[in-house]
Amino acid sequence: MKSAVETLSPTRAKLTVEVPFEELKPSLDAAYKKIAQQINVPGFRRGKVPPAVIDRQVGRGAVLEEAVNEVVPQKYVEALQANDLQPLAQPDIEVTKFEDNETLEFTAEVDVKPEIKLPTYDGVTASVEDIAISDEDVSEQVEALRERFATLIDVERPAADGDFVVMDLKATKDGEVVDGAEVSGMSYRVGRGGMIDGLDEALVGLAAGDEKIFTSQLVGGDLVGEGVDVAVAVTQVQEQELPELDDEFAQLASEFDTVEELTEDVRERLGRGRRLEQAAAARDAVLEALLETVDVPLPDTIVADELTARRRSFEQQLAYAGVTMEKYLEDEGQTVEEFEADLERRVRDAVTAQFILDEIAQVEEFGIDQQELSEHMVRKAQQSGEDPQEFANHMFEHNHIPELVQEILRGKALARIVESAVVTDASGNVVELKNLRPDGTIGEPVDEAAEVVEAEVTEPVEEEKAEA
Repeated sequence: MKSAVETLSPTRAKLTVEVPFEELKPSLDAAYKKIAQQINVPGFRRGKVPPAVIDRQVGRGAVLEEAVNEVVPQKYVEALQANDLQPLAQPDIEVTKFEDNETLEFTAEVDVKPEIKLPTYDGVTASVEDIAISDEDVSEQVEALRERFATLIDVERPAADGDFVVMDLKATKDGEVVDGAEVSGMSYRVGRGGMIDGLDEALVGLAAGDEKIFTSQLVGGDLVGEGVDVAVAVTQVQEQELPELDDEFAQLASEFDTVEELTEDVRERLGRGRRLEQAAAARDAVLEALLETVDVPLPDTIVADELTARRRSFEQQLAYAGVTMEKYLEDEGQTVEEFEADLERRVRDAVTAQFILDEIAQVEEFGIDQQELSEHMVRKAQQSGEDPQEFANHMFEHNHIPELVQEILRGKALARIVESAVVTDASGNVVELKNLRPDGTIGEPVDEAAEVVEAEVTEPVEEEKAEA
């Protein structure tokens, strides 16, 4: 077999492959056997029909076509290896010449991994915001804890913002009840939002036994975006009664004896959480700083496919949250064009990061063991709320293990960059990253450091938009 490669662009190559006819013989023999099993010829047992008879009965052309369909993918892979090409997508293959007993020629155009000249990734510098914890932050957390131990008491007055109501809801369109838009006995906190536009405004001022009808738009189902009439009937109004913030409450809600100890623990926990948030910001800042030092050509088809996948995933998230794209853009103060431009920029950064991290992982000769793969699958399963064993079975059955391996290697590459980086906060203090533990504490060097900075760099868009 002979092959030659033509560079069409930094990310696309064209292979021209010539296969001598004698190299098709194993595939021709296999084609004759396969066809012999499929046809019935009087005087011959199934599977024992001689090639000459098959040529007369079926035609030599059908055998040749079967052989070519088998040999082309094999020779394509051999040509990739011979020319040291790493494909990124399925090729566009065209058989350009083939006659019986003649050389087979075909071409294959395919997106390939671009050549990357890695910049220096030791000592990357970046900056992040200071960790700030105010008394208001602490008080907010303490109040949230009090609310967990609150009791609800019925009140004989109209509902106000912050009250709980027990209500019945029914949406109708042209007098007909909308399928799936009727609930009874539902508990809801006035002002919480996230259900139906106009609901909170309608509830304020309603007492037990009161009803009200308002107009709104559905955010799901077949009538999404269409106007409907919503009838809300309040059966109970309840006021939240918080426990006193004293030592007795501290002992009830925690392992501490005093409010002072409880409050100090809340402040400490907030600090650890903010430290992890700062570490995540540092990780992103370091990666962004590295991206600014290198120009990586990106295959248009890879970017387009990723854009489509991200857009679909984001729209699903919005639908799950009960928010339309129009409402989201309105709340964010964005136009469709601005959203699309921002999404494309993030996708391009993400794809570029993948290429760079893959290259670093290869240069550093990182490897993984079975335990790392198992732990990664468990984390992925937990993140998606799936059973770890079922998740692992699915990954093996659908051949997704190479993707998981690549994620781990990228995480190691990113850890390598971040651990050697110099990150300072706005006050000029060096941010500790290498010895940061997963619980937000600082300790001696541990193997878990890589886990702290490991990033799902293939999904930055969803992470940042998740609160939509």
